[in-house]
Amino acid sequence: MSLEAHGSQRFPHLGEARGAAVSLQFEGRRAGEFAMGMRLLEGIPPETDHDREFRPGPCGVSTDDTGPGEHRVSTFEGVMSNNLSPRVFGRASEVPVVNLPPEQTGEHEFLGVKLANLTEKDAAAQIAARPVDAPFAYVVTPNAAHFNRLARLGDKRFNDAYEHAWLRLLDGQIPRALAKIFFGQSIPLATGSDVTLDLLQNHMLPDDAVTIIGSTDELLGGLKERFGLRNVALHVPPRGFVNNETAFAACVDFVLAHPAQYVFFAVGAPQSEYLARAVFARGGAVGTGLCVGSGLLFATGLSRRAPPFFRRNGLEWFYRLMCNPLGHARRIFVESMPIFLIVLRTRFGSDKVSGGKSPLPM
Repeated sequence: MSLEAHGSQRFPHLGEARGAAVSLQFEGRRAGEFAMGMRLLEGIPPETDHDREFRPGPCGVSTDDTGPGEHRVSTFEGVMSNNLSPRVFGRASEVPVVNLPPEQTGEHEFLGVKLANLTEKDAAAQIAARPVDAPFAYVVTPNAAHFNRLARLGDKRFNDAYEHAWLRLLDGQIPRALAKIFFGQSIPLATGSDVTLDLLQNHMLPDDAVTIIGSTDELLGGLKERFGLRNVALHVPPRGFVNNETAFAACVDFVLAHPAQYVFFAVGAPQSEYLARAVFARGGAVGTGLCVGSGLLFATGLSRRAPPFFRRNGLEWFYRLMCNPLGHARRIFVESMPIFLIVLRTRFGSDKVSGGKSPLPM
């Protein structure tokens, strides 16, 4: 049997030449995938990407030269002229979905939030495994500031968005450490930035439809250059859009008008979660919404992420504070630090609740 025919039989949805290239890549990875599967079956989490270095760049986010309310639809052409191997840009063309054992697919409840028992690789695999035309569902990534908003600020709209989320992935070493120290819970870390990077590198193909709400036109170039994406629709809402009924509705309409397997909400919290919930409530949309903060900016190098040492030791907040003291002081000391009070009241308060449930108003 010829190489082309072999590839065509194994991957009939691809062309013969492309299928042959994919088949070769698939065969070359079988030993590694088998080892990863054995690790999962033995209850050993796969290696993470926390130590991956990003391209050096300045602290902070690049300037946005896109006007308020403008949107761009990118149709990148001619990126892969030979069209033989979708791994030209470093992504796996065929990543097998590993069926996790029951103890790795449950949920942890921490401070009243049900968190998926998934690493970033597991989460990315589950997201990528959803059919292209699956009804819209969305992913949120709670960090310290999110727990504070849920437990102390009485944001019913934010709470409603969390209640209807498909996956809630723990984003933050500090909440993870507090869950371990005070409640004995070992919750996997699956930051929005790591899940985004894993999707881009290991699952997404150049022609996959992607819709982005927020960020900049420069992001389109970064996604093309680094990951070869050429079917990207971008809408940049104006400042304060969340309080502008017309502008907010325009974001929801844009998502429905540009069906995509991956929908990135890159307008920060709680705006991203509000939008994801509104798209879900509207009905008729498809794909998976991802509320992942600056994940796309980090992945494309437009904004530099904290070095591995800071991330491993729960000091990413300190790195951001050093880079931008004025911009991050409120987020850290006002929006995030109260998680310590919430944990202490939950653990030692007179009305404490077992299992890490918060006694504070939700």
